[in-house]
Amino acid sequence: MRIHHLNAATMCPAGGRLLVGNGNLLTGAHMVCHCLLVETDAGLVLVDTGLGLQDVATPGHLGAPFLAFAAPRLLEEETAARQVERLGFRREDVRHIVLTHLDLDHAGGLPDFPHARVHVHAPEHQAAMSPRTLNERERYRPLHWKHGPQWRTYAAQGEPWFGFECVRQLEGLPPEILIVPLTGHTRGHSGIAVSRGGRWLLHCGDAYFFHGEMDPAQPHCPAGLKYFQALVQAERQERLHNQHRLRELVRNHADDVDVFCAHDPLELARAKERNSAAARAA
Repeated sequence: MRIHHLNAATMCPAGGRLLVGNGNLLTGAHMVCHCLLVETDAGLVLVDTGLGLQDVATPGHLGAPFLAFAAPRLLEEETAARQVERLGFRREDVRHIVLTHLDLDHAGGLPDFPHARVHVHAPEHQAAMSPRTLNERERYRPLHWKHGPQWRTYAAQGEPWFGFECVRQLEGLPPEILIVPLTGHTRGHSGIAVSRGGRWLLHCGDAYFFHGEMDPAQPHCPAGLKYFQALVQAERQERLHNQHRLRELVRNHADDVDVFCAHDPLELARAKERNSAAARAA
């Protein structure tokens, strides 16, 4: 399988103040929406979508709080739809979308791929369809699924993956793509694991936000990002527990699994560099 690492939206939250760590601004004081485009025998598979074309065209439906806080650049060329086309594919070639969760900055591109099956952890689908709290009503945007996606929902079952519960067989997809529940940020938040050449990639979505949080010896995170994660979390203890488990995964299986989150620009740059190195070696 060939894997492409995409940035499907750039955000500059609070003028970069969230990204201040140890007195220094991080790379460009911005956040990305790290998505994967995977070429498989079952067609193209998109892991998360970032923001979509309608978000760029009419950003008001994203809500004033998100626009004020995240300050997205709203560039059409950054949408997954346009990047798929630049790679020489049609949008119809995206047959499957596998989501870490349904927050607006992860599912905004769903309408751009109306023919794709959308795979998601069942508790996340339930949370988005029946939001319980103000936080959930703000983070989920029904306009993103107004077109009636072909939902495929799953409960964790079967053989564990590196000690994590997982969904190993997604309908119509190869067994090299798994859903790994990592609840806490949202009720049904998950990571998406993709195997290539005997090595796994684990897209952790928003299970954490900053690469330093995965340091097994001295986990650290800028104060602003730490506060933001607590502000938007659905289940605090689950979120912190899963971060701990991810650090143990990094500690014990760094030779088998590459772990990255959705919004860290440094992790996106590293992933692209590793991808290029792997392609040259192939």
